[in-house]
Amino acid sequence: MNPYTKNLNRMEFLVTLACTGRCKHCSEGEHPAAGVSIDGDIAAKAVRDLCTQYDIQSLMTFGGEPLLCRNAVYKIHAAAREMGIPKRQLITNGFFSRDEEEIRRTALKLARSGVNEILLSVDAFHQETIPLEPVKLFARAVKAAGIPIRTHPAWLVGPGDKNPYNERTAEILAEFTRIGIAPSEGNTIFPGGNARKYLEEYFDPGEKPVSPYQEKPEDVHAICISPGGDVLGGNIYRQSILELLENYRPYGRKSES
Repeated sequence: MNPYTKNLNRMEFLVTLACTGRCKHCSEGEHPAAGVSIDGDIAAKAVRDLCTQYDIQSLMTFGGEPLLCRNAVYKIHAAAREMGIPKRQLITNGFFSRDEEEIRRTALKLARSGVNEILLSVDAFHQETIPLEPVKLFARAVKAAGIPIRTHPAWLVGPGDKNPYNERTAEILAEFTRIGIAPSEGNTIFPGGNARKYLEEYFDPGEKPVSPYQEKPEDVHAICISPGGDVLGGNIYRQSILELLENYRPYGRKSES
């Protein structure tokens, strides 16, 4: 096994960059309303193949808004459940439809596909452009389908900082707490993309953005596959995930093994 990937235990899929929100805190910058999405069948095969050689303990799908590409999400999580991955998470802003029946049907399909935790992105930033009522309807449908769900807010500067955005976020979280949905710790906004553009006053001008999700290239614990299939300098549409991992070399170095 490649020594640089021997500790790999997590898979993530950036299902699509298309999004229903236009959030000023987004570290990815502006998102289109439509765009490239991951091929669900190829992604599911990558899950199955990877699990034959690696002890994958968690899998996550996110976006953009992943539920704009629901069939791909179902296929990825069904493969994860089939292969015995214990933690199967979805991060969503909860706004992909206004149709109540479609929302309920989606919640049931997510449960059947094997999603066992949903993190719901609600906060002052998402709710500037995303209506709250369809999101609440989705949250209730998810609860009814038996999937554990928590709100997952973005905090500006930090959860304890007193600023208008955090105050509004606390109000929104309280609305979900009243319907039985507790918050996660959430995350602190990364000063890049839209956040650097629209929230500049809240960051140190000399601060050099460092992503909190950055992996050590020589000790990979998690991989994130893009909508176009890119990962670790290769592509799952052109190579098997196992071949790609075996050939991976950080900084272009040859393996010592």
